[in-house]
Amino acid sequence: MSEERALAAVEAAGLAYAVTRHGRVGSLEEAARVRGVQPRDIVKTMVVRRGDGDHLFVLVPGDREIAWPKLRALLGVSRLSMPDAATAKEATGYERGTITPFGSTTAWPVVADESLTGEPGRRISLGAGAHGVAVTVDAEAALAALDARVADVTG
Repeated sequence: MSEERALAAVEAAGLAYAVTRHGRVGSLEEAARVRGVQPRDIVKTMVVRRGDGDHLFVLVPGDREIAWPKLRALLGVSRLSMPDAATAKEATGYERGTITPFGSTTAWPVVADESLTGEPGRRISLGAGAHGVAVTVDAEAALAALDARVADVTG
């Protein structure tokens, strides 16, 4: 059900995509290999909590981490947190490890790290709503479809 919702949202956005289905993977490198991309092209979709009932998605390349001071400064807030698994599922409709902004039950704002842009034709791989399922899309087209705010938010 969740996979279908995510893929329907990718289709509705008019994006060309490829679906990869694989079992559990043990590392970023293994995930990249089975998806046919570089580790930096695996994109983690992080759910970040600004306040009660106020979340956003932060898209982070697989080989980077959120730089919390940068993200707080961008958003103009003094506190951010990562919700627990149950809260993240309630906010998005997806289980942790499957979360994608595509087809989320609430269309939260999206912030994408600037390192995901600037390379025409670059393909990125995101979770697709189910464990072991990913969707590979053009980076620039996906960020445009998500109306992502692009900024330096990783370290």
